[in-house]
Amino acid sequence: MIPGDGIGREVIPPAIEVLEACGRRFGLAFEWRHFDWSADYYFQHGRMMPADALEQLRPHDAILLGAVGHTDLPDNVTLNGLLLPIRRGFDLYANVRPAVLYKGVDSPLAGRKAGDIDMVVVRENTEGEYAQIGGFLYHQMPEEVAVQTSVFTRHGCERIIRYAFELASRRNKKKRVASITKSNAQGYSMVLWDRTFQAVAAEFPDIATESLLVDAAAMNFVRRPHTFDVVVASNLFGDILSDLSAMVTGSIGLAASANLDPLRRHPSMFEPVHGTAPDIIGKGIANPLATFFSASMMLDHLGEAEAGQAVELAIAAALAGGAALSPDLGGSATTKQVASAVLDLLTA
Repeated sequence: MIPGDGIGREVIPPAIEVLEACGRRFGLAFEWRHFDWSADYYFQHGRMMPADALEQLRPHDAILLGAVGHTDLPDNVTLNGLLLPIRRGFDLYANVRPAVLYKGVDSPLAGRKAGDIDMVVVRENTEGEYAQIGGFLYHQMPEEVAVQTSVFTRHGCERIIRYAFELASRRNKKKRVASITKSNAQGYSMVLWDRTFQAVAAEFPDIATESLLVDAAAMNFVRRPHTFDVVVASNLFGDILSDLSAMVTGSIGLAASANLDPLRRHPSMFEPVHGTAPDIIGKGIANPLATFFSASMMLDHLGEAEAGQAVELAIAAALAGGAALSPDLGGSATTKQVASAVLDLLTA
């Protein structure tokens, strides 16, 4: 576990309580190792994590991450110092972000009721627009030039698109995959993406497909979110759209994610999407449910699907009963009260 910074330190401990309670119910045992890598670590050591961090993480089955970031550090320092090196170093190429409108949660979209929205955004996680290839010329001078290069490979596009189709086959829902692109303006990278999507789609004739430009996708996430099942997108587009999918289902405080190595060569990493939330640090009102959902995804990935489902059902019941409505969901429950509501239902 890497609690990290801000409310990450507040949501990881109750998530561990939930997992331990789940373990007692299903006969599972967890062995935890705590890593203090964070902005505080950076202030002491000049880096977000030690040089051998990946080797320290490698023997583990999974990584549970809270959040990373600090108002006194540029986000590119914290991101490129911890999160991205883990994603790339372990080739965690599939970033999976579900978005479900649960009973008891109000969508900001008029007329939407529980169950109307149930989608998952599958984001390419290791290349694309976040490849971090480029540099500065005439740095810090008036004529400064910045070059940022996106990298799209046939291999990278194909494996994430194939993962999306395989996920749609397993979900037993609408069995649809939507590809998000911008090939009208990005005539090389996104054209490669489109061609690859068409080639993979031909192998899954039972899965309905659509290809949307990213601006149209943003519009349709608001206009017709009920029509989406699995959405597959590049690193940047998936990052943006998954936040939008979280908000139309009530709050980013419910947004879980999994950074997966589907080949299981390395430990996969599970984290809430909400970030460090500096405005509410220490107030005891951070919504821990995104972390609980991430823990549920972790259990499923580790082969404990029944236990993972039990956590999700307990969360859903707590939301439906109103006991788990924290301020971001329009309620007044504290972090501790939300956790207690889920624990009570999980152990009942």
